[in-house]
Amino acid sequence: MRFELLVGLRYVRARRRAAGGNRFISFISMVSMLGIALGVAALIVVLSVMNGFQRELRTRILGVAAHAQVVAYEGDLQDWPAAAKIAAVHPGVKAVAPYVQQQGMLALGESVRGAVVRGVLPADEDRVADFAKNMKTGHLEDLKPGEFGIILGSELARSLGVMPGQKVTVIAPTGLVTPAALLPRLKQFTVVGIFEIGMYEYDVSLALIHMKDAQTLYRMGEGVTGVRIALDDMFTAPQIARELSREYDSSIGVTDWTRAHANFFRAVQIEKNVMFIILSLIVAVAAFNIVSTLVMAVQDKRADIAILRTLGASPPSIMTIFVVQGALLGLAGLALGVAGGVALALNIDVVVPAIERTFGIQFLSKDVYFISELPSQLLWSDVGTIVVFAFFITLVAALYPSWRAARVNPAEALRYE
Repeated sequence: MRFELLVGLRYVRARRRAAGGNRFISFISMVSMLGIALGVAALIVVLSVMNGFQRELRTRILGVAAHAQVVAYEGDLQDWPAAAKIAAVHPGVKAVAPYVQQQGMLALGESVRGAVVRGVLPADEDRVADFAKNMKTGHLEDLKPGEFGIILGSELARSLGVMPGQKVTVIAPTGLVTPAALLPRLKQFTVVGIFEIGMYEYDVSLALIHMKDAQTLYRMGEGVTGVRIALDDMFTAPQIARELSREYDSSIGVTDWTRAHANFFRAVQIEKNVMFIILSLIVAVAAFNIVSTLVMAVQDKRADIAILRTLGASPPSIMTIFVVQGALLGLAGLALGVAGGVALALNIDVVVPAIERTFGIQFLSKDVYFISELPSQLLWSDVGTIVVFAFFITLVAALYPSWRAARVNPAEALRYE
């Protein structure tokens, strides 16, 4: 073992005959180490939670929305079978499904709620969306043409006070034009199912009906709003959208989820970056506490440094000894922080509910937040970035005290010994 590492290890253990001052230095070293551990653990947990939010947003939004969709720039998409066929033959496309999407109002007794009414073909929709696995009651196949069945989001059904088997009135804003006024179209639908995506925006405002019934209600003939596309890899959506755009004429466009829902994902990414910067300051403050530890250690070890110099140790060797001491403190804090942060990030789904039950609180209310449970996704790439960053800061913090130690004059240090 190189003597610089050996001496650095002995200084970390802080065994010396003058126990009082040495114990104080050991206490400061412990505080610095625990500060680094706390900062590293906080960074790992917070970034894991932000990753979890990104994953949940993608899963829940794209479980209802489409990876990409083909729409007409003006009016309805009339020749949708041809448009769907062009999209379906692309090698990156998994499935396609036509849809009708319009605004409407649902009424039951005195309860009236606004809703987004989506007309779907159940067999096709099941391949591009996750409604089937999120059904609380009923099935997507219960929507049959001409029977005017409707499937409601759980919060929408609750606000209307409706149960499966009951009838609700769907009011379409477009209707008959008379000399007196514009009369909306009304049609009674039977509730055949209730779904719960777990994202409040959809659960409170989305209603599904059969596409043929939607075309009849909104007088669209054979036209549709567009064609929804499911991809093998959702992250290739921008590229595939550009490729498909070249296959259609100028009246048809292709949009993808990265543009339709960019604000959600951009906001989460910005918050993740900001939280990394803020929490990095905790690590930086804890790491620079090592400066205080090493400055006091250098002052305490001046005689030892002088003796080492007289025995032939070079200034770079003296500097290395104290860099090793600072690095070992940082590594110990990193090890504790990584262990604690990874353990908490992997068990956040157990820890947070336990805290909520203990104190009778709820961190994420369903009425306020899109996601009502605290998700977590640990990425080892993030852990690696945090470890490298924290260790680099620790080394930087150790440089100045180590440099000062290398400049100690042996004669001055031993004058009063």
